[in-house]
Amino acid sequence: MSLHTRSLAELAAGLRAKEFSAVELTRHFLARIEQANAGLNAFVTVTAERALADAARADAARAAGRAGPLSGVPLAHKDIFCTDGIKTSCGSRMLDNFVAPYDATVVERLAAAGTVLLGKTNMDEFAMGSSNETSYYGPVRNPWDPATVPGGSSGGSAAAVAARLVPVATGTDTGGSIRQPAALVGISGIKPTYGRVSRYGMIAFASSLDQGGVLAPSAEDCALLLGAMAGFDPRDSTSVDVPVPDYAAGLATSLKGVKLGVLKEFFSAGLDAATGARVEAAIAQLRALGADVVEVSCPNLPLSVPTYYVVAPAECSSNLSRFDGVRFGHRCQGPKDLLDLYKRSRGEGFGAEVKRRIMTGTYVLSAGYYDAYYLKAQKVRSLINADFRRAFAEVDLLVGPTSPTPAFAIGAKVDDPITMYLNDIYTIGANLAGLPAMSVPCGFVGNLPVGLQLIGPHFGEARVLAAAHAYQCETDFHRRLPAGFA
Repeated sequence: MSLHTRSLAELAAGLRAKEFSAVELTRHFLARIEQANAGLNAFVTVTAERALADAARADAARAAGRAGPLSGVPLAHKDIFCTDGIKTSCGSRMLDNFVAPYDATVVERLAAAGTVLLGKTNMDEFAMGSSNETSYYGPVRNPWDPATVPGGSSGGSAAAVAARLVPVATGTDTGGSIRQPAALVGISGIKPTYGRVSRYGMIAFASSLDQGGVLAPSAEDCALLLGAMAGFDPRDSTSVDVPVPDYAAGLATSLKGVKLGVLKEFFSAGLDAATGARVEAAIAQLRALGADVVEVSCPNLPLSVPTYYVVAPAECSSNLSRFDGVRFGHRCQGPKDLLDLYKRSRGEGFGAEVKRRIMTGTYVLSAGYYDAYYLKAQKVRSLINADFRRAFAEVDLLVGPTSPTPAFAIGAKVDDPITMYLNDIYTIGANLAGLPAMSVPCGFVGNLPVGLQLIGPHFGEARVLAAAHAYQCETDFHRRLPAGFA
């Protein structure tokens, strides 16, 4: 078995058994990145020298008997996490010259676990996008069909994992930006409960929605990495001090007697028929594994998209006001005065989608419109929360599709923002409610993957991961590789 076809769990076991060293493993993946990244555009920065140094330290720690479960395992970080001494661009010209002076908590914790950093992955600019076409560095391509998108905003991480340029990668999810790309490239991706993973050092888009998570081939791999990332962080005021269970140890939980609620609203006219058929087949498989399946209704969920596209732009308008050309980031040449500095630095530094959301957010927060838009959106958000609470009083998990269609062609929706935003229709609700949610591959339409979404109650990541793992023990979709990357 080639090294890159092994799961994270299998690679960790191989390192423990000394079948190969961390340096050998790192060289293998660096060679794959060098060979394939030009065609996928998945990485913004490759940290080969740093990776080999990390790997040598991991090998030394293992020789000294100080290795942990993840020591020597390579990974990549979405380029939204600050990394000390390494460019952190957020996919934007605005931060093309920004070298972070510190590590994000996620980066810090995974480094402490002994992981090896291969590089930083491409992403939609400031995490704003559903297709990874808004990046200053150009679009990322889907390994299953390079003419199609990998989904966004964590498309670089997703494509890199799907092509096995890296065993596992971090991502962030504001409205589906881990789960949607996971679905479109045929891998597993989990967004934990809001507050479960520290946001310290994660460049903010929408502070009440953003959450870090994992993209990996399998639920087991997600469990291993999430366990090392999660936990309370006093530096993050939104971090929740709740004990982190051993996610990997809980994977063996049976589905017998687990109540699954099929979300009625997710099987509407907007769902591609072939995609819906694959999802229904996956739900039938979960039933065959012993789960009790019932239909559940969350009547306010169809309002998720308009609610999100008021709340998220409002928060982005506030968060991105700090990028003014004065302190750090892009600064225009030869400004005439302070106002010219602000206008040209922001005009040159931000792309079209980011500008669109800043303008929308500024509008809905402005005097005279706050009550009509922002306040109303927050009230609808409360109704969506209440729908989920009622649903979880009846069932243990909610299931449905992750994306309404398989991957679409690059350029197909880039000039139609409303159509693009509707790609997130099934994922946004979990962010508005702060719930853990996961996508796992459940089949193909033609040669393009389809994702099944599992949503759990607050801090129910273990329950979500166990159900996903049970499904993957009976299927092999998560082990399939795109042609040319096996």
